[in-house]
Amino acid sequence: MSSEYFIAAGASKYVPVQFPPEKSSFAEPVRVFEELPEATIVSVSRPDASDFSPLQLSYTIELQYKQFKWRLVKKASQVIYLHFALKKRAIIEEFHEKQEQVKEWLHNIGIGDQTAVMHDHDEPDDGAVPINHENSAKNRYVPSRAAFPIIRPALGPQQTISGNAKLAMQGYLNHFLGDMNIVNSREVCKFLEASKLSFLAEYGPKLKEGYVMVKHLAKIPQDNECHVCRCFDCFNKSWQKVWAVLKPGFLALLDDPLVMNLLDVIIFDVLPVSNKEGKDPVRLAEEMKERNPLCYSLKVSCGNRSIKLRTSSNAKAKEWVSSINDAALKPPEGWCRPHRFNSFAPPRGLLEDGSEAQWFVDGRAAFEAIASTIETAKSEIYITGWWLCPELYLRRPFHSHSSSRLDALLETKARQGVQIYILLYKEVSLALKINSLYSKRRLLNIHENVKVLRYPDRFPTGIYLWSHHEKLVIVDYRICFIGGLDLCFGRYDTTDHKVDDYPPSLWPGKDYYNPRESEPNSWEDTLKDELDRRKFPRMPWHDVHCALWGPACRDIARHFVQRWNHAKRNKAPNEQTIPLLMPHHHMVLPHYMGRSREINIESNEEARQDISRQDSFSSGSPLIDIPLLLPPEADKLDTCNVNTNLDDLDKHQYQQNLHSLSRIGQNLRVPTQKSKVEPSTPDRQMKGFIDDVDLINFQSEMNMNELAHSEMQNLDDWWESQERIYHDVSTDQPAQVGPCTPCQCQVVRSVSQWSAGTHQSEYSIHSAYCSLIEKAEHFIYIENQFFISGLLGDEIIQNRVLEALYKRILRAHKEEKCFRVIIVLPLMPGFQGGLDDGGAATVRAIMHWQYRTICRGKNSILHNLLALLGPKANDYISFYGLRTYGTLSDGGQAVTSQVYVHSKLMIIDDRTTLLGSSNINDRSLLGSRDSEIGLVIEDKEFIESSMNGNPWMAGNFASSLRLSLWSEHLGLRAGEINQIRDPIADSTYKDLWLDTAKGTEDRWCCGIDIIFLYTEKNFSQKV
Repeated sequence: MSSEYFIAAGASKYVPVQFPPEKSSFAEPVRVFEELPEATIVSVSRPDASDFSPLQLSYTIELQYKQFKWRLVKKASQVIYLHFALKKRAIIEEFHEKQEQVKEWLHNIGIGDQTAVMHDHDEPDDGAVPINHENSAKNRYVPSRAAFPIIRPALGPQQTISGNAKLAMQGYLNHFLGDMNIVNSREVCKFLEASKLSFLAEYGPKLKEGYVMVKHLAKIPQDNECHVCRCFDCFNKSWQKVWAVLKPGFLALLDDPLVMNLLDVIIFDVLPVSNKEGKDPVRLAEEMKERNPLCYSLKVSCGNRSIKLRTSSNAKAKEWVSSINDAALKPPEGWCRPHRFNSFAPPRGLLEDGSEAQWFVDGRAAFEAIASTIETAKSEIYITGWWLCPELYLRRPFHSHSSSRLDALLETKARQGVQIYILLYKEVSLALKINSLYSKRRLLNIHENVKVLRYPDRFPTGIYLWSHHEKLVIVDYRICFIGGLDLCFGRYDTTDHKVDDYPPSLWPGKDYYNPRESEPNSWEDTLKDELDRRKFPRMPWHDVHCALWGPACRDIARHFVQRWNHAKRNKAPNEQTIPLLMPHHHMVLPHYMGRSREINIESNEEARQDISRQDSFSSGSPLIDIPLLLPPEADKLDTCNVNTNLDDLDKHQYQQNLHSLSRIGQNLRVPTQKSKVEPSTPDRQMKGFIDDVDLINFQSEMNMNELAHSEMQNLDDWWESQERIYHDVSTDQPAQVGPCTPCQCQVVRSVSQWSAGTHQSEYSIHSAYCSLIEKAEHFIYIENQFFISGLLGDEIIQNRVLEALYKRILRAHKEEKCFRVIIVLPLMPGFQGGLDDGGAATVRAIMHWQYRTICRGKNSILHNLLALLGPKANDYISFYGLRTYGTLSDGGQAVTSQVYVHSKLMIIDDRTTLLGSSNINDRSLLGSRDSEIGLVIEDKEFIESSMNGNPWMAGNFASSLRLSLWSEHLGLRAGEINQIRDPIADSTYKDLWLDTAKGTEDRWCCGIDIIFLYTEKNFSQKV
C-alpha cells in the first residue's frame, strides 16, 4: 500500500492517506518537460478536397523544446480526443481531491481510520501530491470553449479554411502548452510523442516515438502481482503495449513513457549490402503482411536479432518503417552504413570535436593513469579483458599502495554509487589457467554495484577455440584506455625491464610471472610466490597502451555495450540484477561550424548524474527493480588530460601530476600551438559526419560558473607546465608517457555473430592494416606478439598483411625509393617449455608458422624477396627481438631473459599509428574468430623532422611514440635521440638497428639474416 500526504485548507500538518495498490491515473512521475515547449502550426491539409469534415483536417505542427525540434502531423479528431481526455482527467482528479478532503474531515472529527500524523517540518514521501489551491484540478484542464473554433474552419473558401484552421489550432495549443501541469500530463506527452528519454541530449536528437505492441518480451510485471505469478508469466509471452523511442543509434522499448524503465533495446549495426539471394538491399525495418487484415505489423532486424511490432493502423506502420530506416541509413554516419575500412565507426576528429590521444609505453605508466582515472569516476566504469586479476596493484611499490589494488579501487567507487560493468572472457579451463571463474566470484563479492558477465558458454554456442581478446577500460564515457595491456599479473613493467625482485617490492606473489617456466596452479593465495625468486627470473613485459578522449571513446563504449547486451541475452536473459545497457549518440557541437576553435564549454555532468541516479543508478532499490541502464555521456567537449611526464622524472612528481589529473577531472585545455599541415594521403580527406546543427542551442551551453572558470585556469596552468616539461626533456631522453595530442582517429574491430551478435563478420582491423601498408610512403614499424600471415595464393593462412608488405617493398624497389620495414617480435612464444620438450607442442606450432611467414619455404616473404632482389632485400625489411640481463639478488648469479613483446602496434611515416589488442594472425584478423578492437590514429599536429635527409613534417603522436620505443630498444642515452629522428636514413637503419643487432651475434635461424636486438641498459652496473 502506497502512502501520499495531503494538506487541507488551513491545516498545519500532513496526513497520510492510504490508496489502493493499483496504479493511479493521476499520480505523475518526474516531469518530462522542465520548461514550456513552443509549438507552431506549419501547414493545414485535408486528405480529400471533397471532404468538408473539419475533423479530417491534418495539421503539421513544429515543436521546439530547448535544443530539440520535431514535427508532428495530427488530425483535428486527435486534438478533440486529447481535449476530452484532459477533461476526463481533470474531473477524476477533482473528484479524488474532494474525496480525500472528506476523508480528512471525517478523520479530524474522529470518525475516520486512525492514522499517523506528520509534522509540516518533515519531508513527504517521494511522489507526494500536496493539495493546495494553486494546483487544484480546476486549473489543470483546458476550457471547452478553446476547442470549439477547431470545428469551424470548414465553412468558407479553401484559403479561408486553411487560415482559420491554423489560427484556431494555434490558439488551442497555446492553451495547454502554457501550463506546466497540463504539458506534463500523460495525455499531452502521448500527443506530443514525448517521453523521459526524449530530451536527454547524450542520446541524440528527438525522433519518432509512440505506443506499439510487442510479443517477444515476457509479461511486464505489475506492482500488485505475487512473485509466483511473475515467475509463470516469464514463460507466457503475449502481445503487450510498450512505448517505443527511436534514436539515431538504437530503438528502445519503455514500459512507460514517463518513467525510465527500459524493457529492451536494439542497437543499430552495419547491415549487409544485399540479402541472401544477392538481389534486394537489406533494410533495418520492413512491413509485414498479417493474416488478419486488421493487424498492421513491421519487423525490425539487426544483427542476430529480429523483433515484431504492431501498430493501430497501416499508416502508422509505414511511418515507423520509414523513420527507422531513415535514422539508421540516411545520415552520413548512420550506424547501419559501413565506413572507411568497412568499420562500424566513422572517422572522428576530422573537425574540432575534442578527439585526443595519449600513448603509454610499458605497464607502469599505463596502470598509474588507469588508477588515477578510475579514482575520478562519477557514474560508470566499463572493463573488459582476456584476463583480469582483482588483486592486481596498479601502483608500485605495492607495500605503500594498498589502496591501488584493483579490487580496492573498484570497491571504493562502487560504494560511492558508481556502476561497474566487467565483461570477462570465459576460457576453456583445460587449455588456459587464467581462472575467470575465480575472478568473477571475487569481483561479485566487492559490492552489488559491480556487475560481471563471463562469455561465451562453450556448449550452447559451439565456440571452443576462439576468445574475447580486447583490453578496455572506459570511465564515464569520458576517457578510454585501449591497447595490449590486460589488468592482470605479469603486465606491470618499466622501461628498465628488470628480471629480478628479491626481496619483493614491485611484483608480489604470483605477479612475479614467467610463463616460460611455470603457470600458476592455484589462485587461492595470490600473494604466495609461484616461482622461487632466487632461482628463476621473471619474464619482462613490453607493451603499448593508449588513452583516448572524444567521440571515438564513445564509439568504443558503444562496442562494449553491444558486446555486453549480447552476452546478457545469451547468459542471463531473465536475470534482473544484470541490466541491459544503452549506448549514447554523439551530438554535434558548434565547433563543427567553425564558430570557435577554442571554447570552454561547461559540463553538466553533475546534473546528468543526478538524473541518472534517480532513474537508474539507485543502489538502494530492490534487485527486482533494477532497470535497463542508460549510461550518460559527456555531451560537451570532454577533453580530459593525463600527465605527460617522462620515465626519468622523479616518481613523486609523476604521482603529483596524476593527482592533479584526478583533482581537475574532465576539463578542457587550450591546445599548444604547433605546425599544422594536411595529411598527404588523398583518401584521408573525408567529409565530416555531422548531425543537424539546428539541434544545438549554442547560447544555452556557454554559461560557466566561477568554479568552472577557476578549474579551467588551474588546468591551463597545469597543462602548460607539463608541455614545457615534455618538450624540454623529450629532446634528450625517452618518454614513458606521451603528449596529449589532438588527432583524427577511427575505431576498428574484429567481431562476428558469436562474439558481438552482429549480422556479419567485421574485419576492419585487417582492412586497416592492408590499406595503411599499401599507402605508406617511407617506412613501416611494427611491434606484435605474433607474425603469422600469408601471401596471395596461400590456402592455409588467410590474412594478407604479409602480401601488403611484400607488394609495397616491390613497388619501392621498382621506383628506386628508400623504404624500410622494421618488425619487432618476441624471441619465443610465451608458453611453457623449450622447443624440444615433449609438452611444448604449442611453442613448436607457433614457431613453425612464424618461420613459414618470415623465412622458410615458398610462402615466406624473405624467400620471395631474396629470389627477386638478392641481398638488397635486407635494405628493405628486418626482424628483431628483445633481451635483457640482470641478477636475481644483490651479488647473485647473472641471468638473461627475453623481453616479451606483447604490443600490437604499427607506425606509418611518423604520421599514422594503428594500435589495439589485435595480433597479426588469422585468429585476430579474420573477424569470425577472436574478438579484437583497435584504433587508427592520424596526427593533426606536426613537428619539423626529416625523412632520408629531406625535410618532413612528422606527426606529434606517431613520431614521439616511435622515438620513445626506439630509444628504449636501442639503449640510447640522454642526448642521443637525435640519432634516430630520421627513421630511414642509413645512419639509423644500418648503423644503429642492423649493427647493434649483429653485435649480439644471434640469429633467428641458421643461415637467415634475421637478427635479434638485445637491449641492455647499464649492464655494467647490474652485473
